[in-house]
Order: sequence, then C-alpha cells, then structure tokens
Amino acid sequence: MSNVIGQVTRLVPGLQKGLEKSGSIAGEEGGANFTEMFGKMLNSVNNLQTEAARAQQLAATGEAADLHQVMIAVEEAGISMDLLLEIRNKLVDAYQTLVRMPM
Repeated sequence: MSNVIGQVTRLVPGLQKGLEKSGSIAGEEGGANFTEMFGKMLNSVNNLQTEAARAQQLAATGEAADLHQVMIAVEEAGISMDLLLEIRNKLVDAYQTLVRMPM
C-alpha cells in the first residue's frame, strides 16, 4: 500500500512534501487509517492552494520577484486538485458499485 501511495505522490511533488510534513507517508506501517490519510491529503492540497493564491497575490502587487515560481506554484496546486478530484471520483464509483451489488 505504501508503494502505491509513493507512486501517486511522485506525480505531484508539492503534495508529497505536504504529506511527509504531516507524517502520513514516512514509514507508518498500518498506523494511519484511510480517513486520517485522506484528511492529511486534503490538508496538503489546501495548503498548496493557499500558497498558490498567496503567490498570485504577490505577483499582482508586484512583490513577486520570479514569475516562473508563481506559475509553478499555481500549476502544482492545480495538478494536486485534479488528482484529489480523480481519487474522489474513483471512491464514489467504488461506493456506487458496492451499493448496486446484489445481496
């Protein structure tokens, strides 16, 4: 399971940094349940969105020195949000499949 999470977080480096700070990836074998892991992922995506908004505000006021870094932060936040939405969609699909199963 940890290997799968590692593969997913390699797609979005900012998401991986946020998850490592919160401690959900760094070597916890069975310590965190899915709810905690998903909550930490949500917080990480939220932090990336906040950082991107702050970078955009600095660029709009002329305080940002490097426009490239602003664009990188915005794209990282966008990709992490897209990834989170895809995970949510897969979870909803799995739930609907389970609900439709005959007993």
